[in-house]
Amino acid sequence: MADTKAQFEKVIEICRTLFAKKLKDYGASWRILRPQSVTDQILIKAKRIRSIEEKGVSLIDEGIAPEFVGIVNYGIIGLIQLELGFSDSVDLDEDQVLALYDKHMAQTKELMYAKNHDYDEAWRAMRISSYTDLILTKIYRTKQIEENKGQTIVSEGIDANYMDMINYSLFGLIKLEFPESEN
Repeated sequence: MADTKAQFEKVIEICRTLFAKKLKDYGASWRILRPQSVTDQILIKAKRIRSIEEKGVSLIDEGIAPEFVGIVNYGIIGLIQLELGFSDSVDLDEDQVLALYDKHMAQTKELMYAKNHDYDEAWRAMRISSYTDLILTKIYRTKQIEENKGQTIVSEGIDANYMDMINYSLFGLIKLEFPESEN
């Protein structure tokens, strides 16, 4: 489990570093996004991953790793938006945003560690394409919950689905970053 935690920390740092750089470039312009728009951004990224997996080639000189990073970061944005609600203006500064990023990543990571313990790292035996399919499933579940105005009868909410999408993306990033760690 120590190797697993180190691998998670490494890929999370990759995601956070890019997030912080984009935050400097654009500010928190994403604060205007309604939750449905965040979900659709994640959908675009997951569909691109699946397209590359199916076609075996990308015409844009980027592989699937940047898309997994994007899903992680948009998932965190989604969690922030669920907590704060969307805004009509950029109302958070860099320090506030990074503190919220770290808070939501810590919560997501703790959920992953608990599930990882219970499932005994079963994700390591999975294919990256399965993570893509599971992310797409979680997106469509989220879209349905959004259509239901956030209400569920027996299912987890939007926040749990975002956390699962983040964690499946982190699994994919670990497999891409540390291919020797596959079981």
